[in-house]
This record gives sequence, C-alpha cells and structure tokens, in this order.
Amino acid sequence: MVFSSVFFLFLFLPLVLLGYYLINDTLRNTFLLVASLIFYAWGEGELVLLMLASISINYVSGLGIDFFRSTKFANWITGLAIAINVLLLIYYKYLNFLVENFQNAGFLSSISYESIALPIGISFFTFQGISYLIDVHRKETEVQKNPLHLGLYIALFPQLIAGPIVRYHDIAKQISKRIVVRSIFSNGIRLFIRGLAKKVIIANSAAFIADQTFAIPANELPTSIAWIGICCYTLQIYFDFSGYSDMAIGLGKMFGFHFRENFNYPYIASSVQEFWRRWHISLSSWFRDYLYIPLGGNRKGNYRTYVNLLIVFFVTGLWHGANWTFIFWGLFHGLFLLLERLGWIPLKKLPRIIRHVYLLLVVIVGWVFFRADTLTDALSYLSTLFGFTSGENYKPLLFITNYTLGVFVLGLVFSAPLRKWIEKFTIENNQFELRQVSLALQYVFYLALFVFSVMELAQSGYNPFIYFRF
Repeated sequence: MVFSSVFFLFLFLPLVLLGYYLINDTLRNTFLLVASLIFYAWGEGELVLLMLASISINYVSGLGIDFFRSTKFANWITGLAIAINVLLLIYYKYLNFLVENFQNAGFLSSISYESIALPIGISFFTFQGISYLIDVHRKETEVQKNPLHLGLYIALFPQLIAGPIVRYHDIAKQISKRIVVRSIFSNGIRLFIRGLAKKVIIANSAAFIADQTFAIPANELPTSIAWIGICCYTLQIYFDFSGYSDMAIGLGKMFGFHFRENFNYPYIASSVQEFWRRWHISLSSWFRDYLYIPLGGNRKGNYRTYVNLLIVFFVTGLWHGANWTFIFWGLFHGLFLLLERLGWIPLKKLPRIIRHVYLLLVVIVGWVFFRADTLTDALSYLSTLFGFTSGENYKPLLFITNYTLGVFVLGLVFSAPLRKWIEKFTIENNQFELRQVSLALQYVFYLALFVFSVMELAQSGYNPFIYFRF
C-alpha cells in the first residue's frame, strides 16, 4: 500500500484516523501498531512476519543489553543483535546480487538458486532497529520494556516504507505520551497534501518522460533527448522522495509524532558536501553517527579520514540497492567530496553560480548511474549525453505537452525554497495583512491542490513506486 493511492487516501487513512481518535488514549498505541502491521501486510503478505521477527529480536536484545550493562556481555549482545539485523538485510536484499556475481565469476555455477523477494522498506526498519540497539548500549536512551511501544517505533506506517529514518531517542517520549492540537493536525494535513502534490503532479509527470527515454537504447537517442530524459529523472527522484518524506512527516503530525526534516532543497547546494547536508538528511546523519564516527571520523589523520569517507559512500550506494550502479553512484559522490576536501576543486575561489552549476552537473551525471540498469548502460547513456554518440529517436518528445512543460517549470521553481522566502519577506517587513490573507487562502489552495492531485491519480494509471529497491 502506498500513500499516493486512492485506497489509502479514501479508505485506509480515514478509517485509521477515525479509529485512533475515537478509542481510549491507553489503546491508541496498540491500535496504531495493528494498523501499521495491516498496512505492511496489505502489500507484503507473509513478509509481515519478518517485521515481527525484527521487532522481537531488537526488543529482546535491548533488554539483554540493559540487564548486562555493567558487564562485557552487553557488548556481545549488542554485536550479535546488530549482526542478526545485518544478516537479515543481506539475505533478503543482497543474496540475489551476491549469488549472481559469484556465478558470473565462475563460482557456485552448479547450484540451483531461486530469487528471494525483497521486502519493501527493509533498509529503513532495519536501520531503525540498529540505531535503537546502539543508543541503548551507549546509554543515549532508556531501554523500552513495553514490546508494543518498540513495535510501534519500528513498524509505524507513516515512515515505514520510504523514511525518514527515525531515531528512537527522538520519539521515545512521544511514544509514551503525545498531544495533538488543532494547529499541529492541520499543519500535518497541509504537509501531507504538499507531499502528495509533489509525488503525483511533478514526480509522476517527470517519471513518465524519463522512463520513455531510458527505455530506448542510449545510442539511438539524440544528445538533446538524453539531456531531457536525465533532467526529468533529476526532478522525478527529488520530488518523489521528498514528496513521500513530506507525506510521512505530515501523517506523523496527525498522530502526534514530530519527525525531523528529511530534505532541505538539495538542488540549491553549491558543493557535494552541502548537497549531502540537504539530501536525505536522516540517512546522511545515520551514517555519520553510526558508521563514520565509529570508524574514527576525522580524528585519525587525513588518510584515515579519506578512507572512512569512501567506506561510508560505498555503503551509502549499496544501501540504495543491490546493483553495481548504486555502488558506483555512491563512490562517485564520495570521490568528489574527497576532491573538495583536498582543495583540488577550488570552490572557494569560484563564483557561487559556477559552484552551483558544478554541483548540478555532478548530481545529474550521478543520477545516470542511479537510474541505469547496468554500468554498461550508464556509460552508454553518458556517451550520448556528452555528444560522443547520437541517434535519431525522438519518440520521448511525443509525450511532452504544454501541461508537462508547465509541470517541469513548477519543478524547477519549487526546487528552491520559494515558500520560505515569501514567509521570510512577510515576517521581516511586518506584512501582517499579507500574512492574514495568505493564511485565509491556504485552506482554499490546499483543498484545490488535493482535488487536483486526486484527479491526476484517477485519470492516470501511471504511479510508479521508486522505493522497491530500497
């Protein structure tokens, strides 16, 4: 089940909200946990048992870490529990990839092997479980003795399938007790509608053109069409991913949870380092706190720092999918980050506009590897992108209409913090009347935006789910 579906919008979500606010406060966590498990089982079936296993493993392990806290057994339990989490992730997400590569190298060729289905969202809830265990071990949070509360943290449906990755210590108190006032609830609705519009209106429109382009062999494409295709994908992945994050954060507010921001206009960055401070913030900070710093961070000399950064970006790429294209994408970003740190790319000496163009070029080239099925396909696409090969297949142009052009313009405009600039202007200039008019118009605007998004869903059967690999 996905947020951008008619079933979720008009049946599942209204029923869950209605039930949540009608029942007694003491039963709300249990009700929300059951609803979250139903949400996951609706699309994943029996794989919900994997979710329950993850909850059980992390719950028992947390109790063990706390019980043996003053002994060496706490370290062993922490290490074993993390290993079990990682092994489950490897089995379900990476075993197909590993076996395929071994067989291509001439090993295990005699073994008959059946592909394993990838549970949606396994990377997200596995990382949440690991962060809980580490935080308990570090004494950064109290152990959760109520299995239903820990289950709710891991399985909570708003952030279950597409993030953001939520730290347990950030919402531990909210799980025990939370209050929803009208302003928070209405803010959650607005945020959800904004995310829905990002996904349905902008991301889906861009995705259709991108998919049409990447479906054609790269050597058959003209350079101009190749650029249109990858620019559409650049818009698609940002508005799709940030749209889902907005919907998740908005849904959280409706139930009294406050999740941290996950995207902060990454395409306005002027360096790769700044880009990763703005892109998928919950993942970047997770790797910083639970991988980069434990590896030594930047505390053990420059050489070790560079190695640590490459390890982090290797794992970042691998986290996104079991394919060499994702690994190369991660290392590609890591390489440019190292070049910036070494000063080989003298960003401080360049005008901001040049730095911004540099960043966009790095990101767009990186997205080619992220989108392509194989490294060979990616290199072929790049060859066309930079004019080394060129075809005459202009088919994707048939799907570009005045409407899609308008949507792409909106995508470019809203890749920048236009809304925040307007709010800042009205506050700094004491435009009270303007703020009041803006507030009054918001309700009309968001209602119209919701209706239009639903109309788009109803009339178009094209609603790709980009997170199945994550």
